[in-house]
This record gives sequence, structure tokens and C-alpha cells, in this order.
Amino acid sequence: MNQFQLTSPDIKEGHFMAKTFEFNGFGCDGPNKSPALSWTGAPAGTKSFALTVFDPDAPTGSGFWHWLVVDIPATISDLAQGAGNGELPAGARALRNDYGLTDFGGACPPPGHGMHRYQFTVWALPSEGLGVPDDASAAVVGFMLNANAIGKATLTATYAR
Repeated sequence: MNQFQLTSPDIKEGHFMAKTFEFNGFGCDGPNKSPALSWTGAPAGTKSFALTVFDPDAPTGSGFWHWLVVDIPATISDLAQGAGNGELPAGARALRNDYGLTDFGGACPPPGHGMHRYQFTVWALPSEGLGVPDDASAAVVGFMLNANAIGKATLTATYAR
């Protein structure tokens, strides 16, 4: 059995992300590009994927969702750098993140708040769609992913200002 893994040429596990992946707004002035991501070893029975980016260190009491993509066809195993800016594969849907956007929202921790972790997670799903409406909240998407995923792989990068 293969081990489900998420990798990137742009970000590394436990390492500081480049400014390329910083948000443009909320006091940040980065290019707001999503990193290139690829995954291998999906569990048998995978019929679609989802991708989330979550900052558990955001001072909100509930973390901060930076990107939520669902209904990625099972034939897809990578996303190019910048895919989060309207370049998703056919059939994939981006849902509203905590910035209020459907595009990727890059890192933007408060200045002086210390190091934040950004958890990029690909979820393997046993159905062709997650079955959530386009206006589903990030919490509902997270709930449905945890309830239905047959596997997940996470790559955690860091960022601070």
C-alpha cells in the first residue's frame, strides 16, 4: 500500500514560506500566489480530492481558513503555482475562505504575533463531490471533510511578520 503524501517544490515541511505566498491585503503586500502542490499514493477508492489551507495559530479562537477547494477530479494529482487565482482544474470548486474570497488567500499573520503554521492538506474522498453548497462555511466544509475522507496528507509550512 502506498503512503498518501503531499509535496511541493515551493514550500517545505516546517520551513518558512517565501513572500511569494503572502496575502495582498489586511496590511500584507505579497503577490498572494498559491504554491505548486502534488500528491501521490492516494488510497484505493478515491473518487475525488479536496485541498485546504488552514492556520491554527491565527488569533481568532477558531483558526483561519486560507483556501478551500473541493470536487477535484481523482485524475488530478497536482496544482501549478498560482492555481489558486482562478486556474483550478475543470470540475473543481473553490469555496469562500476566511478572507471572504474564493481564491487562495496567502499568509498574513499579525505583525509581531510570532510564527504561524500553514497546514496544506489534500483529502481523498470516496465520492466524486463533497456535497456542500457553494456558500458553505469553512467550518461546514471542514466537518464534511473529516466525516468523509478516506485519507489525508498534510504539508505544514510556516510564516511570520
